[in-house]
Amino acid sequence: MFEKADQLIITFVLTSILLILLLVGFITIIIFRYQQKQNAYFKDIETLKAAHENTLLQSQLEMQEQTFQNISREIHDNIGQKLSLAKLHLNTIGYAHTEEPEIQVRDAVNMISEAINDLSDISRSMSSENILNNGLIKALEFEVTQLKKSGIYQVNFSTFGHPVFLNANTELVLFRIVQEAINNIIKHAAASSIDIDLHYNNVLLTIDISDNGKGFLTGENSNGTGLLNMKKRAAMLNGKIMISSIPDTCTKIKIEIPINETGNNV
Repeated sequence: MFEKADQLIITFVLTSILLILLLVGFITIIIFRYQQKQNAYFKDIETLKAAHENTLLQSQLEMQEQTFQNISREIHDNIGQKLSLAKLHLNTIGYAHTEEPEIQVRDAVNMISEAINDLSDISRSMSSENILNNGLIKALEFEVTQLKKSGIYQVNFSTFGHPVFLNANTELVLFRIVQEAINNIIKHAAASSIDIDLHYNNVLLTIDISDNGKGFLTGENSNGTGLLNMKKRAAMLNGKIMISSIPDTCTKIKIEIPINETGNNV
């Protein structure tokens, strides 16, 4: 009888030990798998972070390169021409006459003054300080003023709703998107009229840019470098860009950026 009781106790103890070992093994497996998933999760986070930083860096480098190209082109085509003409005027002064040299000097001084003003305008347009200090709307107003000075375009700029200041870097990226759109219009559209509208509401900032230029077939030309750069920058802000164009009629670009999310995007 006692032997049978001892066997039951031994069986119970062995069974309990076995169950405990199984439970420990089960817990160990769970912890191991959890650690594996956690490591994979952190690895994915680091990968996404690195990808985002690479995208951001690439976008910044693209913007810088485009900026340098614009500055170089503007200095060569516009300011360089004015300074060359001013130099020509000064070199061809006829000292035998009294009135003509005075007129030539005055014209040369005026050309140099215009070139200096143009350099100042280009510097303001390309510098991020203007956008960061004055905000998106003021920066766009300055761009519109420069476009009007050319005498080539009729430009309309309007804001709707209640404007809000966004994250400074967000406004800078938005400004560069609009700049890229304007550059595309200047280079490709052959337009005479440009409309830029900002619509603010509690959820979205919508920017509508339209021109009356020659347009294009969106299926063929909507993946150009300029448009792709715009889309990448909008994606950095969790936004999107929609492009519609009618050949020989117009092009419309709609940029939508979520207001409540932009603060953490850039």
